[in-house]
Amino acid sequence: MYLFDSYRIIDVKCLLSYMKRTILASLDSIPYFTIEGVKQLLGDSPAATVRTDLYRWMKTGQVIQLKKGVYMARRFFELHHADPDFSPAISAVIQPQSYVSLEFILQRCGLLTEITYPVSAVTRKHTLVVENSLGGFSYRHIQPDLYHGFILAEYLGIRFAQAAAPKALFDYLYLRPAGAWLRSSNYNLAEELRLNLDLFSPAEQIEFTGYVNASRIPKMERILETLRRSVWRP
Repeated sequence: MYLFDSYRIIDVKCLLSYMKRTILASLDSIPYFTIEGVKQLLGDSPAATVRTDLYRWMKTGQVIQLKKGVYMARRFFELHHADPDFSPAISAVIQPQSYVSLEFILQRCGLLTEITYPVSAVTRKHTLVVENSLGGFSYRHIQPDLYHGFILAEYLGIRFAQAAAPKALFDYLYLRPAGAWLRSSNYNLAEELRLNLDLFSPAEQIEFTGYVNASRIPKMERILETLRRSVWRP
């Protein structure tokens, strides 16, 4: 009887182990998952058990934690991390009320070079920096009336937003501290910040000008004058 019970215990353990391996494999095909999602897959297991399993999977490198309570399978990362929309989409998972902008977009467009930046985004919420196994995600606060100028997109079921180059430039310059250079008539802003703004098309210059005029911010109006004088000469 004791031997039979021992075999039964072993069989149950093997079955549970097999179930967990199967569940982990099923997570390879989805962008992210939560503790509640894994709990349901495990037959509504106790939250403590799910957290223990997730901790073990993270220790073995099979699962990546994006933020508290949100995870990604390592296999999914390996399959998709090189996709152009991967990082912007994950940025939206970490902070849904945000749009990718600033250095990330400027670098992607070839307007800002030489340095590799973390994924940078703009949000109406508090400024936030998140570091995980995927890298760095930076979120800068902007006032609500400037939270616009982005395009909505979708990647593997994840809705995300990102700015086009003119709005990314506006956000980047708006969020930089103002200095004495704003009063200098000889200051070359593009050269100082290593911005390849000669790549801006006339349509993009008009779009940037529209954001500046709509903002009615003296600092941005002065920056526009500087760019027109030093870079965007007629």
